[in-house]
Amino acid sequence: MINYDGRRFRPAEADAQGRTALYRQEGDLLWGTFSGGRARRGSLTGVCAPDGSLDFAYSMVLDDGEVVSGHCRSTPELREDGGIDLREEWERFGTHAAKGVSYLKEVK
Repeated sequence: MINYDGRRFRPAEADAQGRTALYRQEGDLLWGTFSGGRARRGSLTGVCAPDGSLDFAYSMVLDDGEVVSGHCRSTPELREDGGIDLREEWERFGTHAAKGVSYLKEVK
C-alpha cells in the first residue's frame, strides 16, 4: 500500500500556481485539505486500497461562497523519481453537478 501521509499534491496543469493539497493517512483511512484557485478551503475523507487507489468524498467553499461537494476515485502512477501522479475521476453534486477527470502531481 502506498503511504500518502504528509504528501503534497498540485494540479498537473502549468497554471496551477498556489493550488495545493495535503494528504494524511492512518492505515487505510485517508483525509486531507486543499486550497487555491477558486477553492478558498476544501477537505476530503476516504480510504486507500492496497493497490494505492483512493476513494473519497470531498467538500469545499469556493471564492464566491458556494459550497460544493462530490466524490472522487484516484488511481496512482509511480514516477521514476519516487513521486506519485494521480488520475482523478470526480463527480460534483448539486446545482452545478458535473463529472470529469483531473490529474495531480506530487510536490517534492
